[in-house]
Amino acid sequence: MRFISFNVNGLRAIKQKNFDEFFYGIDADFFCIQETKMQEGQLDITMNGYYSYMNSAIKKGYSGTLIYTKHKPINVYYGMNGEYNDEGRIITLEYEKYFLVTCYVPNSQEELKRLDYRMEFEDKMREYLKSLDKIKPVIYCGDLNVAHQMIDIKNPYANERNAGYTIEERTKLSLLLNEGFIDTFRFIHPTMIKYSWWSYRFSSRMKNIGWRIDYFIISNSLMKNVVNADILTDVMGSDHCPVLLELDI
Repeated sequence: MRFISFNVNGLRAIKQKNFDEFFYGIDADFFCIQETKMQEGQLDITMNGYYSYMNSAIKKGYSGTLIYTKHKPINVYYGMNGEYNDEGRIITLEYEKYFLVTCYVPNSQEELKRLDYRMEFEDKMREYLKSLDKIKPVIYCGDLNVAHQMIDIKNPYANERNAGYTIEERTKLSLLLNEGFIDTFRFIHPTMIKYSWWSYRFSSRMKNIGWRIDYFIISNSLMKNVVNADILTDVMGSDHCPVLLELDI
């Protein structure tokens, strides 16, 4: 099975940039999208051969998630145990053998003014994922808004107190990975340098001045099923690029 996760930075905008060509060409079983920046009815989101599940923020033009899947789920859940659904950041699909969770993790913002909110979110997300894992394995993906290690960011020392590379944010991801979960790309490629986000400023993408902040994280019990994990840096249309996971399930 092929899984794609992609922060599109506006679904309506990327639809004008050969998105459909990439979507159908990659032929994923699951295609998870973050930062749709739209409400229901603003765009026909139908894709041939796929079920679609969208979660929009109350605030227009902000945040939002969407999952396309070829496989109808047993259940669909929005938010996290009834919380954190005002910004449309989380969708969970339940299947017989696993849960799929896509998430657009809150950014801590300039001057870290939302860091406390982010820390609370991280703690509750970790507990949520652990509670799911007690039932069946979990595939967790999305824009997690953190570069975990020095290898995951072009200029680590210059960014130590910037949102997405604070010790607080990095520690929260470490806690998750220490409690039964695996960062698939880093496990398979322990020394490979690839980024998934580049600033629009200073020709950052052309110079490859980037951050790896988009992930597929899975339950330890699924690691034996991993066939491939990659970052598709050649795919354009957003300030992010898609990340890929292939599982034999």
